[in-house]
Amino acid sequence: MSAYFIVRAVVPDADHDKFDHWYETEHLSDAFRDFRALSAKRGWSSIDPTVHWAMYEFPDVETANAIATSDVTKELVAEFDRVWEDRVKRTREVVGIVQAL
Repeated sequence: MSAYFIVRAVVPDADHDKFDHWYETEHLSDAFRDFRALSAKRGWSSIDPTVHWAMYEFPDVETANAIATSDVTKELVAEFDRVWEDRVKRTREVVGIVQAL
């Protein structure tokens, strides 16, 4: 079954609008293209409005894990860090889908 490479970002209120615009117009489409993902989705938490989620779908866990540690990801992380410096904290996960209805 498919797998997702998920990035959780905590964005300060002061950067929310700029971050949202940048992710919408640049980063999501760049990552989708460079990852060669099946799909890319993003959104804001309704529980904690400072939390942004980005999810990239892959055909399997092996492919998602390979992307998570790839040079492509390192380049995207470097670009992210260049733009946002240390203001936006992130974590990354790979989740393999084991059941879908």
